[in-house]
Amino acid sequence: MALSASADVALIAPDGRVGFRIPYVVTIAPGTIFYETSAGRTYPAGSPSSSSTSEAKTEWQWKMSDGRLLSISFEPSKNGYTMKLSASPNEGIFKWGFALKGFALKASASADGEYFTGLMERVVDGDDNESWREGITQALNLRGQKVEMLVKPTTAVYAPFFLSSSGYGLAVNSTWPGLFDFCAKSPDLVRVKFEGPSLQCRFYISKDPAAIVRAHAMESGPPILPPKWAFTPFRWRDEHSNQPTYYDGTKVEAPYNSQVVEDILMMEALGIPCGVYWLDRPWAVGRKGYDDFKWDESRFPKHVEMTRWLDSKNIKLLIWIAPWVMGNMYAEARAKNYNLPGQTDNSERWLLIDFTNPEATKWWQQPLKKLLKDGMAGFKLDRAEEQVPCDTAITVHDGRTTRELHNDYPHQYIRAVHEIAREVRGNDFVLMPRAAFAGSTRYGVFWGGDADSTDLGLRASIVAVQRCAVMGYPFWGSDTGGYRGRYEPLDREVTARWLAFSAFCPIMEVGPTRNRGLWDMMTEPSYDAELIAIWRLYATIHNRLADYSYGYAKDAHSSGMPVVRPLFLAFPDQKEAWKDWQTYLYGGDILVSAIWKKGTAQHTLYLPAGEVWIDAWEPSKEYAGGKCLTVDAPLHRMPIFIRKGSKVHLGDLQALYKDSLALAAKKPDLARLQKTVR
Repeated sequence: MALSASADVALIAPDGRVGFRIPYVVTIAPGTIFYETSAGRTYPAGSPSSSSTSEAKTEWQWKMSDGRLLSISFEPSKNGYTMKLSASPNEGIFKWGFALKGFALKASASADGEYFTGLMERVVDGDDNESWREGITQALNLRGQKVEMLVKPTTAVYAPFFLSSSGYGLAVNSTWPGLFDFCAKSPDLVRVKFEGPSLQCRFYISKDPAAIVRAHAMESGPPILPPKWAFTPFRWRDEHSNQPTYYDGTKVEAPYNSQVVEDILMMEALGIPCGVYWLDRPWAVGRKGYDDFKWDESRFPKHVEMTRWLDSKNIKLLIWIAPWVMGNMYAEARAKNYNLPGQTDNSERWLLIDFTNPEATKWWQQPLKKLLKDGMAGFKLDRAEEQVPCDTAITVHDGRTTRELHNDYPHQYIRAVHEIAREVRGNDFVLMPRAAFAGSTRYGVFWGGDADSTDLGLRASIVAVQRCAVMGYPFWGSDTGGYRGRYEPLDREVTARWLAFSAFCPIMEVGPTRNRGLWDMMTEPSYDAELIAIWRLYATIHNRLADYSYGYAKDAHSSGMPVVRPLFLAFPDQKEAWKDWQTYLYGGDILVSAIWKKGTAQHTLYLPAGEVWIDAWEPSKEYAGGKCLTVDAPLHRMPIFIRKGSKVHLGDLQALYKDSLALAAKKPDLARLQKTVR
């Protein structure tokens, strides 16, 4: 029965068990709200001792058996409600929890019950390897899973937000660790538990899932607007060495790092577009190549001049950094207490910086400022989720415990780098971390960690880009070809499929490819003309789409609508749109279906109803939507469809591939090409 109600949210208490009904979409299940102390869990029960209702807030209070006064309030807003759970006094409270039960909306066409997605870019929680294990069947839907809200390496983009097909989304406003149980313990309940002395959550309510995603993205962001050059193809290697000869035995005479020069000259000769190049570690002096932010001149001679040479070709240079210091800066950070407390001293002798300390942050920013002034156009921000303490007994400079800080550390890190990059370069820079938490989207674009170099690693990346889109991270890319297994030969079939997928991600970064070009493979054919042609094909497509991508990036920045759109965001009333997780919209007018499984010769995808779709490979073929379509899928061919009536023109893709094969068939002459290097 309803004991008390505002105009919207209703208190319900069957048999004295307290719960709440949020109109039309979700119930906080009676008897599931609790707080936890060392004495155990305490639940509100029976009628509240007081209640109050106004336009701004409805609040109920209970006198609890342990002497505390429990308060539960709801504040309405344009997009939903904010729920606050607190108790006075709050000393000794270390956890809160509740459970949700959604209603099936007529507008929801999701199959097999309520559908949930968001929270993390990995496919399943736990060790990274679980996301690309043999036999994995999980994809975008989290139903049946438990997810610990604790940032873990290395696929480490997280947000405490999920979307339900029942017409709501939930964002937890906390950096404390938590746990979400999506109908694993109870088939009809979502259980939410978070550490901390109080808890605040945001319910987004709409029959349109895209409206929920947009609202959350804008409130947790808004997402940054990167410069247009961020949507051109990237190239990188994991570890650059400076060799006396190029891959083909030609003597190096150019004055810069041999592998950088080789990449640039080969890509130019083969017609492979490149707008961004980044250098990973090691690039500095020291045993680990990261001491004191000082360039290793033997590895990267004339690095300032090299940067200018790249600039002359309209190629921006990014460089790898971490939130820790080594070398002489290690001793200085230790002496000044700039390090994050609670770190175990390690044999590598590096220290994480406490970014809650303004003095430490300013000190750490100074060498970055010099790098930016020397021409760096941004940074790849690595390792913010590794070795970060997570202990309630240790506090940082701003008074929080490292347990509360752990999830927030990636956000602290990117914000510190953004601050100094903006000071030096205005808006003309890119920061690209692999770890993120709520708020990080305001400052950077992201990449998907150390994915496995198998077809299952590619599968995980196809899930990751769409999960990130739902979570409010619209700009994402992956290591094309994968990262793990980097000492084994590159799988050419997986790499070919990955190149196609990456072309239809906002960030297309090709590498590390075993620290080799595709003209220098570890297996035969070592000069892989077909794979080079596929690289050229999809890098060209991605480059042609730079204006298109940037247009949708502006939309993401201003409205929160992601660039990559799972089909259910655009077509929530269509059942197949919830099932076909390999197919998504890139922007509003391009539909692609990513192929991941090795040995695929034909591929079946869903074309949404209500539109006519033009085959980008054979524009004379048009298909009315509302049905599944099976297409041929040779190695170079990703299914690409254009919404009829749009202004998208990708050009003659078959001719582009034919030209790419012809160019790749002849090895470039590096001896002649390097004479152009100045």
